[in-house]
Amino acid sequence: MRVILALAPIALLAACGFNGTDRYAEEGQTSEAQADSNLADAMHSRDGETIENDIPDSEERPMMQAQVVLDRRGFGPGVIDGKMGMSTRNALEGFQEATGLTVTGELDEATTQALGEWKDIPATRVVTIPEDWGDYNYQKMPEDPADKAALDKLGYETLDERLAERFHTTVEVLKMLNPNGRPAGAPAAELDGGVTTTPTATASAASTPTARATASASPTASPTAGATGDAKAAALAEAPTSVFRPGQQIRVPNIGGDAIAEGSVEDDNWQRTLVELGVGSEQPEVAKVIVSKSKGTLRAYDADDKLIALFTVTSGSSKFPLPLGNWNIVGKAFNPPYSYDPEVLGKSGTDGKTHQFPAGPNSPVGVVWIDLSKEHYGIHGTPAPETIGRAESSGCVRLTNWDAARLAQMVSTKTKVEFIA
Repeated sequence: MRVILALAPIALLAACGFNGTDRYAEEGQTSEAQADSNLADAMHSRDGETIENDIPDSEERPMMQAQVVLDRRGFGPGVIDGKMGMSTRNALEGFQEATGLTVTGELDEATTQALGEWKDIPATRVVTIPEDWGDYNYQKMPEDPADKAALDKLGYETLDERLAERFHTTVEVLKMLNPNGRPAGAPAAELDGGVTTTPTATASAASTPTARATASASPTASPTAGATGDAKAAALAEAPTSVFRPGQQIRVPNIGGDAIAEGSVEDDNWQRTLVELGVGSEQPEVAKVIVSKSKGTLRAYDADDKLIALFTVTSGSSKFPLPLGNWNIVGKAFNPPYSYDPEVLGKSGTDGKTHQFPAGPNSPVGVVWIDLSKEHYGIHGTPAPETIGRAESSGCVRLTNWDAARLAQMVSTKTKVEFIA
């Protein structure tokens, strides 16, 4: 029988505004038996498999291929977009240090040669969006804190946003990889009565907000079920339409390491979150974490003091500076709620009241909270992955949701944390 250790709620965070009431998971638990050996979704990576009717990419994408490999190795390039940016430079520096190369932060000849070990991993692959993605109640996030608090879940606004997060990229990159709604490299669309048909003409009826409003409830399918009438109606009425749709074949960045091992995740909701983010359940153990304010990085080391992972982060601000020093991890809250306090956060133009936001990928703290011994501070995700390393935080350490979820699988209460200038 599965046992969950229930701990007292985390104290209200003066900086990040987090009020964790989720349960911490007791180490060493296993989930109920599952039939499949890989519990990831149908879009999981299939390295080494021969894919029938595969569609070769229309071009080589060396920078994206490097980002894909770095992401798989634990050196997160942030958003995978095929461009050299700050996060990719940080990832290259981490990879170079870990492999004994000269640290340049560039995709130089020596680094290209070292990454060549994974040359058989293409930059992209073609997947089919699951049909059941049409059963999710995509909704526009309201601006008013009271309306946001009235929702049942801070879920994805569109299928496009959900798809981009699943493959560690942006909607713009997905559009680039699928010109005219077809995977790059696919044969030209067939003509039907003189009109070119494409898979992205409109969202299918099953994926429209009104059709989904009556869908059966599930942990991932009804974010508005518990909302007040006005807030729910407003969210559904303003739900943006998506470019992509369920059942559509599209090209995506070829992220890997997304396998979910049977019995490896003790929390069913957290397992679903890992699947949503394309993050595998098996991750290396981290003994020490060092967050550098000046470099904007989180470096993870194993028990032998070897660098095994690096992620770009946003950490602190002038109002809420990063608390330099040594700290411990006291617990983890998966899919936590969030306490919005305008006075603490310096927010004006609101009703001045504190609101409890529900959990979800669009929560201000993302999908996970790693609680630190420094009161009011933690490491967490974000609803805006493209801002990591650029925008300020409210004192805490913020990562992309997928990097935060991966880190949460690596660390424990035994992991030491150091914040440095």
